[in-house]
Amino acid sequence: MKRFNYKAKDSKTGKIVKGSVQAESERAAGKLLLDQGYMPEKIIDENADGFLSKAKSKVPSKDRIIFTRQFATLIGAGLPLSNSLQTVLEQTASKPMKAVIEDLLASVEAGKSLSDACKKHPDVFNNVYQSLVAAGEMSGTLDVALERLANQQEKDAAMLSKIRGAMVYPAIIFLVIIAVLVFMMVAVVPQVKSLYADMGEELPGLTAFLVQLVDFFGEFWWLVLIVIGAIVWGFLSFRKTTTGIKTFATVKLNVPIFKKMFQRLYMSRLARTMEMLLSTGVSMLDSMNISAKATSNVVVEEQVMIAAEKVKAGKPLSEALKGRDYILPLVPQMASIGEESGKIDEMLGKAATVYENELDELIANISTMIEPILMVVMAGLIGIVIGGTLLPIYSLVSSVK
Repeated sequence: MKRFNYKAKDSKTGKIVKGSVQAESERAAGKLLLDQGYMPEKIIDENADGFLSKAKSKVPSKDRIIFTRQFATLIGAGLPLSNSLQTVLEQTASKPMKAVIEDLLASVEAGKSLSDACKKHPDVFNNVYQSLVAAGEMSGTLDVALERLANQQEKDAAMLSKIRGAMVYPAIIFLVIIAVLVFMMVAVVPQVKSLYADMGEELPGLTAFLVQLVDFFGEFWWLVLIVIGAIVWGFLSFRKTTTGIKTFATVKLNVPIFKKMFQRLYMSRLARTMEMLLSTGVSMLDSMNISAKATSNVVVEEQVMIAAEKVKAGKPLSEALKGRDYILPLVPQMASIGEESGKIDEMLGKAATVYENELDELIANISTMIEPILMVVMAGLIGIVIGGTLLPIYSLVSSVK
């Protein structure tokens, strides 16, 4: 038997009560509380030290996608909500995801809607997920909403995987550059210094600079580590501030080579999310508000929110989005066609497809674009080190002859 801490509402008095109960599982604890006349709001394993709250942030996207796909299939086959959740729970191997599903099942059996149950896990089910589930419940098309969510999550995961993969090669080249420079500075420069000292010759200017640099790092390595640590800490701290978040969001949209990739990534997210929300019956304003956050870029989000205010004032979506910074022209153009044909969700979906295809091409070419720049940087840095080490040795040997 396990002990669970709970927070529940007394169904007779409406008061919130807290306490603990012993049961075999979280689901059993929920049933026990219901039998006692309580509506459970939160049930946490006492020995898990808040495990459920930690598990929410540790659920990998892969596990969420598998859950959504399996859940959609079972709901589409006609199984009741609680039975579908129970079946998925039995098939789930991931402990963090299992804990979340158990909580969803307990909430549903306690009488809550699935969308309300998902709101207890915002780190696992974002606003888009919650809104689509709520719309699916209201329209009786929960299986369709879940299927769309699963498809979109798979696309997002595949896209992010491609972007990370495109970064691997440049990262390896950069590490090679650093390794070569460190080796030259540590192994070769001291030898050149000793050679010139034995010969009684004065070091050339560039070589003297490299020697002083190596000596400084050798003597004040602790200071260098402190400075690097302070810079990293300051960088990470700045990134968490409002100014830092907006600064990095703006940099992503304007940095050479990568800006086209990020712009199309955000536009595909915006258009695809609006397509899903509008097609399931979510209102235009709610779709814009949710889709703005789904872009994961505060600068683009601000632009969409400004457009949302114009839509609220009575302007059509196409006009509200037109001329906005960082809103690429195809989105308002396709929105305009959709407004004329009455199929705005389909047109936004087509815009998303265009940007996704362009993004695939950009990701495929990104290593090719970065490679020449890295080669030039690598050649320049290594050339400086060689100029300060090998050439002086050659000159010294030539003078001896």
